[in-house]
Amino acid sequence: MKKKDIDNFVKILKETYPDATCSLDFKTPFQIVVAVMLSAQCTDERVNKTTPTLFERCKTIQDFADIDIKELEDIIHPCGFYKNKAKNIKLCAKQVIDKFNGFVPQNMEDLLTLAGVGRKSANVILLEAFGIANGIAVDTHAKRVSNRVGLSHEKDPEKIEQDLLKIFPKKYLKDINHLFVWHGRKTCDSRKPNCEQCTVKEYCEYFSKK
Repeated sequence: MKKKDIDNFVKILKETYPDATCSLDFKTPFQIVVAVMLSAQCTDERVNKTTPTLFERCKTIQDFADIDIKELEDIIHPCGFYKNKAKNIKLCAKQVIDKFNGFVPQNMEDLLTLAGVGRKSANVILLEAFGIANGIAVDTHAKRVSNRVGLSHEKDPEKIEQDLLKIFPKKYLKDINHLFVWHGRKTCDSRKPNCEQCTVKEYCEYFSKK
């Protein structure tokens, strides 16, 4: 895309999805860390039904570190992969307390040292908790939209992110993931994309080949 096309592409998506924001409910930086962990292989809707009970039980990071692993597993069971997620949540809480004085770090390098936190999760945490947008969280929706539109032909999320960072100016980084997630959920469905109603189909490789 040319610069004018990029600007227009983002503008159209913003007009199409004016309410595009993070779908996960949280109030503190560590709560978004936990919510992002729980969202792996799980819908945000399911996570948001689970976290009220969890956040009521664990009001501080210390509570997450101290909670009995079985109790934690029982609470987060509906989110799937609960044994691994519970182990990572407890370990992550201990790491934040021991290594970062109880404060969730505000940079990619330190976040990646935490249990259960990969680059995609770290990008979400930085943006949602601290308003820092230096990267783009490439989830399943962002991956699908990027591949279909033709913004990247890579399959690996980190390689897709690097392609997107070369295309989109920094001023758009805080919006790209939200816009792609909403577009993926509401229009660019994985099984049956609604191409005819798509507002950015003129820029889409997939549509042009139909």
